[in-house]
Amino acid sequence: MNIGVDASALAMANTAVASTADVNSGYWNPAGLTRLEQEQVSLMHASYFANIAQYDYIAYANTIDDRSAYGISLIRFGVDDILNTTELIDSQGTIDYNRISLFSTADYGFTFSYARQLPVAGFQYGVNAKIIRRIIGDFADSWGFGFDVGLQFEKNQWQFGLMLRDITTTYNVWNINEKEYKKIAAAAPGKNQELPESTEITIPKAQIGMSKKFIFHYDYSLLAAANANLRFTRTNDIVATNAVSIDPALGFEFGYIDLVFLRAGVGNFQNVLQLDRSEKIQFQPNIGLGFKYKGVQIDYALTDLGNQSAAIYSNIFSLKVDLSLFKN
Repeated sequence: MNIGVDASALAMANTAVASTADVNSGYWNPAGLTRLEQEQVSLMHASYFANIAQYDYIAYANTIDDRSAYGISLIRFGVDDILNTTELIDSQGTIDYNRISLFSTADYGFTFSYARQLPVAGFQYGVNAKIIRRIIGDFADSWGFGFDVGLQFEKNQWQFGLMLRDITTTYNVWNINEKEYKKIAAAAPGKNQELPESTEITIPKAQIGMSKKFIFHYDYSLLAAANANLRFTRTNDIVATNAVSIDPALGFEFGYIDLVFLRAGVGNFQNVLQLDRSEKIQFQPNIGLGFKYKGVQIDYALTDLGNQSAAIYSNIFSLKVDLSLFKN
């Protein structure tokens, strides 16, 4: 749930908290759904770790009335066709390759979003209810739940956003299949003898953002956005204390007649300890392209350009469609 969605936002280093205003707002800031003009659907695909892991996303959003909107989305991150060799050796000590089976491990995130404009001009809020489903073959599975709250405010063409993720703390409770788990223990004597912990907790995080769109000679536009990502614990972020750690990010989108877009961003600034015990700042630069025509938008992002950070770069594609296109 931390990776992000929509190639256009990812190309801008995830700086969409203030500017998001479409179907993908359910992820970045549900308050942005109130700026939706018509129902939309969005799709995204990305491959990670040399195509070993697949990341997919689908979302739908529509207006309820002139002041409110809703959205639903599904995210899947999974690795499929993993070899299960826990029964490779039979009870007689013979290796039998026919006993190898395949399994998948996947995480699912279901999100239900609601947004409404406040009576105060320029203010809107949104709420996410999340259901988390995690499956590791026949070995274990879990269910979890959590909530997000988002706010947006616009004044003098400046946009401001606040996103509070996992505001109530997100819990995942695991169900371990002891029979299957014992096979793992038998396959690796001396290891995995105790069942893992059955509860995972995701602590709250906050994102604060601001953005503004500049228009030049009617045909050209520049969207500039900045984010401060806050985690309430000490991390390797460039600003880190025991109370809060802050990771800044900057993103830009240059557009021509609202048809072609060129994007760039930089974020994920981290203090990385070197072998000589010194620290080096690493960061993640991203770039992307977009094309929009008659309600259809296709975007591409290349994240971690030049492999500047420890993150593995990925090619990301996304599609956004105004469904009114088909009704007309």
